[in-house]
Amino acid sequence: MPNNLLDQLKKYTVVVADTGDLQAIQKFMPQDATTNPSLIATAAQMPEYREIVDETLLQAKKDAGSGATEKEVAALAFARLAVSFGKRILDIVPQRVSVQADPRFSYNTEATVRQSRFLLSEFEKAGTPRERVMIKIAATWEGVRAGEILEKEGIQANMTLLFGIHQAIACAEAGVTLISPYVGRITDWYTKNTGQQYEGADDPGVQSVTRIYNYYKKFDYPTEVMGASFRKISQITELAGCDLLTIGPKQLIQLQETTEELTRKLDPTKAATMDIEKMSIDQATFEKMHADNPMATEKLAEGIKGFSKALESLETFLANRLTQLESGAKVGVAATNIFAAYDFDEDGFITREEWLGLDAIFDALDLDSDGRITPDEMMAALGATFQMTAV
Repeated sequence: MPNNLLDQLKKYTVVVADTGDLQAIQKFMPQDATTNPSLIATAAQMPEYREIVDETLLQAKKDAGSGATEKEVAALAFARLAVSFGKRILDIVPQRVSVQADPRFSYNTEATVRQSRFLLSEFEKAGTPRERVMIKIAATWEGVRAGEILEKEGIQANMTLLFGIHQAIACAEAGVTLISPYVGRITDWYTKNTGQQYEGADDPGVQSVTRIYNYYKKFDYPTEVMGASFRKISQITELAGCDLLTIGPKQLIQLQETTEELTRKLDPTKAATMDIEKMSIDQATFEKMHADNPMATEKLAEGIKGFSKALESLETFLANRLTQLESGAKVGVAATNIFAAYDFDEDGFITREEWLGLDAIFDALDLDSDGRITPDEMMAALGATFQMTAV
């Protein structure tokens, strides 16, 4: 009888935990882990991480100085939390952690570089060597240029929100460490726009990552390919052999509980023999190919909006929490506020389209897997935090 799918997958592919939950990381023992504002926002509101959040907030307040506003302190605290969670993750995983640069700078090369340097410096101050940290940057043209600058300084870039071959080639030519093409969101777009359901190798998200992987291996680019954003385990098994796959806790459990034979689908030796035309991507070509790809255009903009919203929600939560710490008040009704922020049409449900944040978080909150989050599900996942008394 074969081993479970997760154990077999680890023979071909580096498995990355797509979560900020330290307990989940400890359970599945991945090689790498990745986190971002929406993951940190969720973890920050879980009772078991209250101490990390409170200590970070109070230290940020002290370091920011007496004249700093709550928002300024919260922005500093986000960076410190990314480092704090990142360091704890690195105590578990043997290789690297990815932390996200401010997504609101996605179209600003200079600001992205500046903030990435700051995040890396915070890790180094805390004793973490830079080779164990990757900075996640949206794969806009400006983001790719930021990644190129950072790589020349020895700061590893993980280019995220990647939906098209033009983004992938630009990243490879810029010499970035890693890219994260989004499988599930690509398939979501095609399903919504065609009405079709896709399975196996016919899945558009699977096809996109396969094309990128084969292109990279054909032309011997060292940039690693990490498939991300999965809706079902068949998308994962179809990409067995990809350099890395970042997988949320719910799907890691499914893989661990499924016992069947896993076949390697992606292989560099096969890619090397393929007839693939090499392309070069300058800014004009990038922008034209992006404009000609409505899926990539829509999903990139949507992803940046979602990550930005998650960061703004986290900063608001942190600012409120700081006020509560200083006043001794109860934590309050943060779950209700978070729900209202995402329920755009005020119909009492949060759909995946409204969420716009990380898929792994949506899946974790969607307890009955019906494609929408109810207030009760939000409270069940996060509510235990909101009755705590500040200490």
